[in-house]
Amino acid sequence: MIVYGTGYSPFVRKTLVALAEKGVPYEHRPVMFHAPDQDFQACSPLGKIPAIEEDGFRLADSSAILWYLERKHPAPALAPTDPKALGRAVWFDKFGDTELFGKLIVPFVERVLKPNMMKQPTDEAAVTKALDKDLPPLFDYLEGEIAGPYLVGKAFSMADISIATGFYNFHLAQARVDAGRWPKLAAYVDATLGRPSFRTAVEAKKG
Repeated sequence: MIVYGTGYSPFVRKTLVALAEKGVPYEHRPVMFHAPDQDFQACSPLGKIPAIEEDGFRLADSSAILWYLERKHPAPALAPTDPKALGRAVWFDKFGDTELFGKLIVPFVERVLKPNMMKQPTDEAAVTKALDKDLPPLFDYLEGEIAGPYLVGKAFSMADISIATGFYNFHLAQARVDAGRWPKLAAYVDATLGRPSFRTAVEAKKG
């Protein structure tokens, strides 16, 4: 399997973590979104990352790829079998990709991406707004949902991958979850990012 997309992307990291959890071998090609690579463009017609190719099968979108991997490599399972737990896992996958990502990534964009890769000035006002106004309600919600080491049921799942992945970029921007205000979330993020699969995926950013 070929995985297209820079390891700095939280969405690419979702795929790499799932592959590591399932022990599936792959070749990583760390292209940026909209890269002028014909093979990548054939896999991702909208130019988004991640995208995969396996034996002529092509697919883009991190959630679609996770479900493909889940059906092709069912063990260890990343999708719960209990209907209620599965519903919650799908919800957290969506929440992580949509509600959380757009606000969690702001410090990384402003403090890392803009000055180092785009040669643009940092907008610290945007960072302050994200940290002080936009993220606290989302952190409050997650703090109330965490009741153990995993968000859903008694096993690591796609819910944990989707929620935790963006926090790595958050940390790269010298931002942290306030453990005094959100102790369960802070501990959960640190423990989840400390899993071997996340450490393996993080190494991919060097490519």
